[in-house]
Amino acid sequence: MKGKLTTLGKVMEKVERMSVNCHDQIVPVRHIEFNDLESIRVGTEVHELRHMAQRSLSYRLGVPLQYLKKCPPELQAQNLNHWLARERNEDLYLRFDGDDVRAVFTPRYVPVDNMTVLHKLAEMGFGEELEVQCYLDHEFMSLSILDQGQEFAVNGNDRVRPGISIGNSEIGLAALSISAFLLRLVCTNGLISKTEVEASYRHISTRILDEFPTAIGDVGAKLLDEKQRLQFSLESEVKEPIATMKSFNRQFQLGKQEVEAVEWAWPQEQGETMFHVINAYTKAAQYPRLTAESGYRLQRVGGMILGMVN
Repeated sequence: MKGKLTTLGKVMEKVERMSVNCHDQIVPVRHIEFNDLESIRVGTEVHELRHMAQRSLSYRLGVPLQYLKKCPPELQAQNLNHWLARERNEDLYLRFDGDDVRAVFTPRYVPVDNMTVLHKLAEMGFGEELEVQCYLDHEFMSLSILDQGQEFAVNGNDRVRPGISIGNSEIGLAALSISAFLLRLVCTNGLISKTEVEASYRHISTRILDEFPTAIGDVGAKLLDEKQRLQFSLESEVKEPIATMKSFNRQFQLGKQEVEAVEWAWPQEQGETMFHVINAYTKAAQYPRLTAESGYRLQRVGGMILGMVN
């Protein structure tokens, strides 16, 4: 799913299909052995390591990933097994998709499944026909729920619908978070406010699920401030927008493909106010080659830039 409007029910169906082969296992460290950077042996079974699992294991064991990628397979195994033998935890928490290891955590960490988030929303009364915007892949879910009862205009007839945005990664790219959300209906550009409630206690991030009703209410109360800032952004002139965006790209440490997405979006949103600059970033989230996490990140950058407007 790449950010087009859909329904909550269709998102649930998609997540269910993606999760059908997913399972978790707590494995004693002594039963794990690296064949190389790309695969491990758990007991007698060999499992491929996906990129995020490679990244988290190399970080955990204190061996730089870029260094390992330059080593031959036998040296990769030697390095990783040497430091694995010194791992201070007796067990590791492995997340699988089929036979592939998609992520590795310590047993203290409790990752939140996307389906768990969706079931919590259903418990709270969010129906399957509810209109949402969703960016979804195997690494990240960005789900924005629109408030059908609210809508306002900026810049004449440019209609904006508020709501909330939920970000979650089953493999540890980010903690579960809830933020205010604004959607321009004319182009489905979505902006995620810097106002957010986040599971800063990462190791027990499922606790935020118990606080969903309060968190959603707290975020919703901030939407009036975002509406006012959006209006102010139309009055905030930017004399050199391209130079300004280059500065923002550096400030928010955008990756090469994210910068490419902003450059793709700018001709579609160009103008001489901060409103236009912000919309270049939110439009960039729709760039076809982006991951779900990068799309979410660009919507958040748009929200952080809006937060600077006063």
